Amino acid sequence: MNVLHYLKYFLFHAIGLLAAGFIMAGQGYVTLGLLTVLVIYMVGDAVAGDDTSTPTFKHPGILTFQLWMALPLLTLIVWCALWSFSSTDPLGWGAFVTQITGHDVIAARDGTFWAHQVSTVILTGLMIGMVGTITAHELTHRTWDPVSMLIGRWLLAFSFDTIFSIEHVYGHHRYVSTEEDPATAPRGRNVYFHVVASTLKGNVSAWKIEQKRLARKGQALFGWHNAVLRGHAMSLLLVAGAWAVAGPLPTALLVVCMLWGKALLEIVNYMEHYGMVRNPATPVQPRHSWNTNKRISSWTMFNLTRHSHHHAQGEVPYQDLKPFPDAPMMIGGYLTTIVVAMLPPLWHKLMTPKVLAWDRDYATAEERALAARANAASGIPAMMAANQAQPQLYRAAA
Repeated sequence: MNVLHYLKYFLFHAIGLLAAGFIMAGQGYVTLGLLTVLVIYMVGDAVAGDDTSTPTFKHPGILTFQLWMALPLLTLIVWCALWSFSSTDPLGWGAFVTQITGHDVIAARDGTFWAHQVSTVILTGLMIGMVGTITAHELTHRTWDPVSMLIGRWLLAFSFDTIFSIEHVYGHHRYVSTEEDPATAPRGRNVYFHVVASTLKGNVSAWKIEQKRLARKGQALFGWHNAVLRGHAMSLLLVAGAWAVAGPLPTALLVVCMLWGKALLEIVNYMEHYGMVRNPATPVQPRHSWNTNKRISSWTMFNLTRHSHHHAQGEVPYQDLKPFPDAPMMIGGYLTTIVVAMLPPLWHKLMTPKVLAWDRDYATAEERALAARANAASGIPAMMAANQAQPQLYRAAA
């Protein structure tokens, strides 16, 4: 076997360990760590180009183990952050790290300027989104594997989002790129509005899906069998554990990190399907997702980047996803596109031409009719004008 094909996915774990180390180092090292992660992804994707290889893996168990390792890794990162927010030394962790490294992490933490603590919050939330949600996304699609499902749901508990294992798998994948899908952002929507709207509607959708499942099985809605309630209890257990060990203020800051991790998921949802349209009665095709094959993002995000194939065949393991280089492409790699999405004027400037090109190059006649209505409702002048500027393209709109 080509060992390098297996080792490349360990870059995911290396970045997580790097983040934990910078958090523990304290002071300016935390901000340096945040900047380092941003540079690795944004500059790395720009320089390293695309990875369109499709190697054959003869030992998939290794790749599954790599996914499972995300849970202890994320636990370590979150614990380091919680400790860094504390004014004491919970569980003697600081003394232990000082002893084995020779770096007085307690003194460094106590001398950390508040702005660097903000960097800790941003970096920790980023790791919750990347180490937690990205891995959980892969694991919770493996509905046939109870171990993967359990680990995936615990990873999601770190962002108050265990309902993702329900709504995403049974809702989003069915209704993606339609008006029925909470995670698909319509044309013209602001990303910050989408974070709130998708979160609320996603929870409602998950509750309805679980309600129907329990009814089919003849089980009580309010009871242990309800995966929505059980999942929220998992998140509350994490918060209660943090409170018991570190107290209220560190726990409050940790909750901010967890919410930021959840927001990142919705930002990713926003950029993966923004502006797409589809009749829910028609099959999902690779053209219904924004794709990217940037090398660093692919290797450190378990091929989440190959989103077009994932939505066309959601049951395919990440290592077997194909690059689909002819699919509609994102602005850049994942972190680069996240940053752009968080700057709405820049996002709409760059994405409006891409969305209109999608109408021209990928959409069916029926989808162009849906696109014409979406353009008219978007509030984006260039989109609204496209219906009149290209009447033959959108002629089915009537």
